[in-house]
Amino acid sequence: MKLRDWAGALLSGTCILAASAAHAADALRVAYAGSMGVVMDRFIGPAFAKAKGVDYQGIGQGAYGLARQLQGRLLQADVFISITPGPIDILKQAGMIGTAVPVASTQMVISYSPKSRFLPEFEAAAQGKRPWNEVLQTPGLRFGRTDAATDPQGQNIIFTMLLAQNYYAQPGLAERILGGYQNPRQIFSEASLLSRLEAGQLDASSGYLSAARSHHLPFIQLPDEINLSNPAMAAKWYNTVQFSIKLPSGKQATLSTQPLVFYATVLKDSKRPALAEKFVQFLQGAEGQKMFKDSGYSPPKGGPIE
Repeated sequence: MKLRDWAGALLSGTCILAASAAHAADALRVAYAGSMGVVMDRFIGPAFAKAKGVDYQGIGQGAYGLARQLQGRLLQADVFISITPGPIDILKQAGMIGTAVPVASTQMVISYSPKSRFLPEFEAAAQGKRPWNEVLQTPGLRFGRTDAATDPQGQNIIFTMLLAQNYYAQPGLAERILGGYQNPRQIFSEASLLSRLEAGQLDASSGYLSAARSHHLPFIQLPDEINLSNPAMAAKWYNTVQFSIKLPSGKQATLSTQPLVFYATVLKDSKRPALAEKFVQFLQGAEGQKMFKDSGYSPPKGGPIE
């Protein structure tokens, strides 16, 4: 290639990269709880972008981890969608958000891999023919979950197991299945957890009903007393368990159950605040709610977090 042609190609490539960077900077950035990847990036985000003639960029991770990145200015976004009020409270205390509104809800399930060698046992449990908690204690079974220090789902599976040992009157059940609250052999990132489960590298995992349905994974439904979905069970069941873990900061935290509701809010440092408000309204509207429902989510519950 001649020097003149090489210089022209370099200039053209530089212009393309600059244009791409500017294009990305103009995109509506939505940071969401990692379990929402399918509904956000395949359906809601693209539908909103098409309707408004804008670009959409989704950022899916554990909600607590996202909240702390936003709080520390390590990440910039226009909209934040959390599951449970906990991550919302982090940003509320930092003065970074206004009102957070409920947009959907879900419940805890046990997802299992169709490629697992224990598939017959899981199917029997899903049909109510075998106790699911006994199946999860099978020697050699590989169970996965997310980190309770950074992700609400990682906390919620621990609550589910603590509630289960009370509900089934089996002391020590949580320890036998989980092997400790922060057992590194079971902990994976949310995206990695689902991909490993789909590939058969894990036999079963914690899960939300919404994510299991979105990814077309088989699952075992759990009683209301332990699945954290029914506000009527809070006083009698959900609020009776708590546990303590070490946070990434090194501090110990004692955690209590919170409703499995998804909340959306606009960040005060949003670069496109008007568009961000329209996105939250889209989540609450008929089209957004239909996409949630079609993806396995339940209707929003409760009121806003002011």
